[in-house]
Amino acid sequence: MMQLAAAEPLQKPKYIIETGTVSLNKHGEELCGDNVVISRRPDSVIIALSDGLGSGVKANILATLTTKIAATMLEMGASLEEVVETVGSSLPVCQVRDLAYSTFTILQIFSDGTVYMAEFDNPAVFYLHRGEITEIPKTERYIGDKKVKEARFQAEVGDFLVAISDGVVHAGIGGVLNLGWQWPNVARFLEKTVKCERSAVNVAQRLADVCQHLYAGRPGDDATVTVAYIRRPRHLTLAVGPPKRRQDDSRMANLLATAPDKRVVCGGTTSNIIAREWQVPLEVDLRYCSPTVPPLGRIPGVDLVTEGIITISSALEKLKALYEGRAVAEILTGEDGASRLARLLWESDSVHFLVGRAINPAHQNPELPLGLALKEQVINELTHCIEKAGKEVRVTSF
Repeated sequence: MMQLAAAEPLQKPKYIIETGTVSLNKHGEELCGDNVVISRRPDSVIIALSDGLGSGVKANILATLTTKIAATMLEMGASLEEVVETVGSSLPVCQVRDLAYSTFTILQIFSDGTVYMAEFDNPAVFYLHRGEITEIPKTERYIGDKKVKEARFQAEVGDFLVAISDGVVHAGIGGVLNLGWQWPNVARFLEKTVKCERSAVNVAQRLADVCQHLYAGRPGDDATVTVAYIRRPRHLTLAVGPPKRRQDDSRMANLLATAPDKRVVCGGTTSNIIAREWQVPLEVDLRYCSPTVPPLGRIPGVDLVTEGIITISSALEKLKALYEGRAVAEILTGEDGASRLARLLWESDSVHFLVGRAINPAHQNPELPLGLALKEQVINELTHCIEKAGKEVRVTSF
C-alpha cells in the first residue's frame, strides 16, 4: 500500500467530479437501510453516505435523516461539530436498543481536486491514486461521544474515491466466505477494476454485482457503494443542419475543426458541407445497420457522422430513458447512430451545438410525426434535456 505524501497547495484547472451509486436492499426488505445524498455546488461535490441502525423502514429513516442533515448543513457552511451535534440530537431513539444510531461518511471534493473527508463507524474510504490503493493520513477526534476520523488531502485527475457501507465488507459472511469479503479483498478488486473501467457508475455497479454474487442473490445486509471519479471535462461539438447562407459554410466548418475533444456531424447535407470545406472524403458506413435508425457515415477527423432529424429524435428519446434510469445497458452498448449519439451526449460535460437554420422542405411535411416535423423544435428539446442533467450547453446559429 502506498503512503500518501502531504501535498502542497496547487493552482489547478477545474475538474469534473463524476459520481455513481448502487445499493442492494437486505433480502426481504422493500427499503434500503443505507442512504446517499450527493449535493453539487459551484466549487465542489458533497457526498454523504449513512447506514441506519438495523434494516428496513426504521434504518432507512435514520440514514435518510443523517444524510439530508449532513449534506444540507455542510452546503450552508456549517462545521463538522455542528453537523454531528445536530444529527445526534435529531435522530429518533430506538425503543428496543435505547439508541439513535447511524453511521456516516462525508466527502467534499472540490473542483481543483482538494478533498475533505469525515468518517464515523463506516468502513474506511478507498482512495485509488494512479490505480493503486493509497493510504489516507487521518486525524481522530471526539465530538460528544462520537469518534470521528478526518482527513484533508489533494487528489489528482484520474483518482477514484469509493465509500461503502459495511454490507459490502460483510458480503458472503457465513456462506461463500466465512469472514465476509473484508476490506483488503475489496481493495484488491477495486485496483483491478479501475485499470479497465474509467466510469464512476461502472465501478460502482461492478462492485455491487460481486456483492450480490457473494450473498448468493439474497443479501444478508444492506450494501451501498458510492464512487467519485476525478477527471478532466469532456467537450462535444455537434454540427447539425446547413447554414441559411452558403458563405457561412466555412465558418461552421472552421468552428468544428478547431473544437476540442469529440466532434459529431448530423445530417446528410451538413456532412457534405463539412467534407467539402475540409476537402476530405465522405463515406457511408453500413456496418451498424438498424431497422429504425439510418446508417452512419465517415469523415476523417469526425468522431460520429449520422443522418439528421430521425437519428437526433431517437437519441433524444434514449437520453430521456437514461436520465430516468431506464434501459441504460442497451443504450450504453448499442452501436447504431442514435445509441452512439446518446452515449456521447451522456458522457459529455459541455455540448456546443452548431445549428444551421436553413429549412429542409421535407421536414415540414404535415404527414410526419410532430416530433420529426421541425428540426428546431427537436434541437430545442434536446438542449433542454441536456441542461436539466447539469451539463453546459452553447448554441451557435448560422
